[in-house]
Amino acid sequence: MLNDISGLGLSVITYTLPYIAVLAVVIFVHEMGHFLVARWCGVRVLTFSMGFGPELWHRFDKHGTRWRIAAVPLGGYVKFYGDENAASAPDRDAVERMSKNERSISLFGQPVRNRAAIVAAGPIANFLLAIVIFAGTFFFLGRPVTEARVDAVQPGSAAEQAGFQPNDLILSIDGSPIESFTDMQRIVRINAEQQLQVAVRRDEQVLDLQVTPQLQELKDNFGQVHRIGVLGISRSDAAGTVTHRSYSLPEAMVAGVSETWFVVDRTFAYIGGLVTGRESADQLSGPIRIAQVSGQAAQLGFEVVLNLTAVLSVSIGLLNLFPIPLLDGGHLVYYAIEALRGRPLSEKAQEFGFRIGIALVLSLMLFATWNDILHLTSL
Repeated sequence: MLNDISGLGLSVITYTLPYIAVLAVVIFVHEMGHFLVARWCGVRVLTFSMGFGPELWHRFDKHGTRWRIAAVPLGGYVKFYGDENAASAPDRDAVERMSKNERSISLFGQPVRNRAAIVAAGPIANFLLAIVIFAGTFFFLGRPVTEARVDAVQPGSAAEQAGFQPNDLILSIDGSPIESFTDMQRIVRINAEQQLQVAVRRDEQVLDLQVTPQLQELKDNFGQVHRIGVLGISRSDAAGTVTHRSYSLPEAMVAGVSETWFVVDRTFAYIGGLVTGRESADQLSGPIRIAQVSGQAAQLGFEVVLNLTAVLSVSIGLLNLFPIPLLDGGHLVYYAIEALRGRPLSEKAQEFGFRIGIALVLSLMLFATWNDILHLTSL
């Protein structure tokens, strides 16, 4: 009995601590983006909160900002002077009573361009964090590069039908240069059932092959099922086909931007797949599965945790840019409308939008959590 209890406690620690650490970094950077740009614009920041709900700790800085840690580590917020709530909805009654100087230090009293910069700074900070993590990994650790050379072709596969042969070296796909087997896999995975033009070197000849990756469900090391495109070829691990690539700082930064863009592009491809029916909504993950993946990543090593942090940072940045009232993207839509009209939307219209936003966000969270529960029960 004691062994069962201690095992359960160890399991909770194994999954919970990495999850909180990864999420805390991503949330802190996001909120710090809002915070710093607000300070630069002269806006007074009332609260910087990590988490929601009951307060566990707080302190005030010399500017009067309340820095707090709350009990529910599922997000955070920055509350500005003149805000009614954590979603930065303006307190209309308080704004009407403000003097000119007080309005100048409120978010509501800022020009549209300043408010847009403050709101956009959170997601931008998330993208910058991902770039820094990826670039740092490339610069300090480099990465193994496996030549995109075919070792074997599976019978009946898309590759066999297209005419691939062992020892073919893949040079490009749809005009995009291929430097490694991983480059090839990434393009193929997101183009299931889409015809690709592949240039290969066979002996001394360059041939153009047309291939349509087959759609296949694949379970990863974390138990998640992915619907991806496959060619049906295996890579060669012969001597000379695997090298370790080192990066200079400029090269690492370029690679970090490229890696971040790949995550963005893959996310949009998945959303497009949902619309067309090629992707399944059961791949949407909530806090439970993120905690599970964080714990498994921690067991695989610090580099894997860093990679997960970068990917999660991009995901949260993108999610916040969705044009949904309550999220940063919804605020940006309001500001764009205000800039075009010369005046903000009515208070009633904005309040109605925020209510819709709350309903959409809560529905998405419930759906993702339900997916997590179904995933756990299927293991």
